[in-house]
Amino acid sequence: MIDLAALSSIERAVVRCKRCPELRAYIAEIGAEKRRAHKDCDYWAKPVPGFGDPTARLVVVGLAPGAHGSNRTGRPFTGDASGDFFYPALYRAGFASQPNAVDRDDGLRLNDCFVTGSIRCAPPQNKPTPRELQNCFSHLVDEFDVLIRTRVVVGLGSIAFSTVVGVLRQTGYTLQPERPKFGHGSELVATKGRRQIHAIASYHPSRQNTNTGVLTVAMFDAIFARVLALLEWTTR
Repeated sequence: MIDLAALSSIERAVVRCKRCPELRAYIAEIGAEKRRAHKDCDYWAKPVPGFGDPTARLVVVGLAPGAHGSNRTGRPFTGDASGDFFYPALYRAGFASQPNAVDRDDGLRLNDCFVTGSIRCAPPQNKPTPRELQNCFSHLVDEFDVLIRTRVVVGLGSIAFSTVVGVLRQTGYTLQPERPKFGHGSELVATKGRRQIHAIASYHPSRQNTNTGVLTVAMFDAIFARVLALLEWTTR
């Protein structure tokens, strides 16, 4: 049984987290200055907790909140160009109730999917330091411990995929291959006793990737088609 109280406790701990004072100062500054397009918005300007179905078999791990996206809205991949590419893909695959993600009160619901991040505060230039990633690491470990129905994990970008690999190792899984390499569509199988988790790497749906054709709609849809195939296989 999923421990909903434990998951809520993790979310509260994420929001209260002050392990990186420089990031808390940075996101507060962004929230105070705002972007002209969002000058009338009240920015979240705190660490962003995970979002989705607590009974999910799919967990998607991104990199970090966007300074004027999740740092503004308080929900992963919400309110920026990455989310505009990401949530329609989840919708097409049947994991999201709607394709658009505008704010925390837009009615979006996830089905069999939980979305979280490698780091919970927006970092300058979207580049977290190794120390900042390490400071946030235990939040993701705690989420994995609670999300006991997880069968497939998608890591969006090389840092997120590396973080997924680290979490699986930290939580006692044996990986095959032992030294997985990042590449769009690359996979690994993690085994602990009778339990298996499949991890898939994907290019991140950042504007830098989607506007240049590094990541196309077809490429992204193929990732979630593979997820659906794996979920069907693991339930047989």
